[in-house]
Amino acid sequence: MTYPPGAVAVRAPGKINLALRVGAPDDDGYHPLATVFQAVSLPEDVIASPAEALSLTVEGRDAERVPTDDSNLALRAARLLQEHTGLTAGAHLHIVKQVPVAGGMGGGSADAAAALLACDQLWDAGLDREQLVQLARRLGADVPFALTGLTAIGSGRGDVLTSAMVGGSYHWVLAVQDAGLSTPEVFAAFDDDGGTHAPAPRLDDALLAALRGGDPLELARHLANDLEEVALDLRPELGDVIAAADRAGALAAVLSGSGPTVAALALDERHARSVAAVVREAEVASEVLVVTGPVPGARVLEHVSGG
Repeated sequence: MTYPPGAVAVRAPGKINLALRVGAPDDDGYHPLATVFQAVSLPEDVIASPAEALSLTVEGRDAERVPTDDSNLALRAARLLQEHTGLTAGAHLHIVKQVPVAGGMGGGSADAAAALLACDQLWDAGLDREQLVQLARRLGADVPFALTGLTAIGSGRGDVLTSAMVGGSYHWVLAVQDAGLSTPEVFAAFDDDGGTHAPAPRLDDALLAALRGGDPLELARHLANDLEEVALDLRPELGDVIAAADRAGALAAVLSGSGPTVAALALDERHARSVAAVVREAEVASEVLVVTGPVPGARVLEHVSGG
């Protein structure tokens, strides 16, 4: 891809949740979380170019479903960086999407993380990675992880991160749906289903041990998502996706985040492609993808010198 003079191109990863434990909402209505994020090889690219004001365009997967007004998280990220630094320079942000919209994979959060890093570089703001992470926490629970990437334990609202030790890499089959699921709607259904009395969330030590050991067979035994049951109530057809992954020989399948993307774990790349072929044939998803994880967080692909 050819970038305009002075542009900065940044890539940030989508994510899946290997485990998502959800507690009862606090007085502000937010749910405490205990989760394990893994960044996967389905990225978002943001190209920031010099401009007098802030503007945004989008291409790629689900581009027509992405707002380009001030509700867009990438634009909000750029504006937050302006406010934090006192800089008045503008930028045109162009997003190239691969992560499904409203798919439970943090695509909007990846856009925001990439925009923060791209604008920091474009404007020579000079913030270090930890300062960017602190800004990211103000934008949404998944945004800090899109900056750090790899595999991490998320606590609090999911925005307090601790790096997780991981042996090797993992192969995933993603069953993507045309229609997204609203995260607030899924959490509301969780509360209606007894979530207002849920215990404090905690992760299974065996899950973390499996990650350290790099054993996909052991990891498969501990994939979990407290939102899966209510998401299946809202979208019963997702049960067909999980059943198809099981028939295909996946080690395990789990809803990513608030859904509707289903992530199925495979032994290796060959096994993943076999599982993907069977799930594709079952016609239970709009698209079936094979990805790997963990991958790095937001990083600069190119910084084009001015013309």
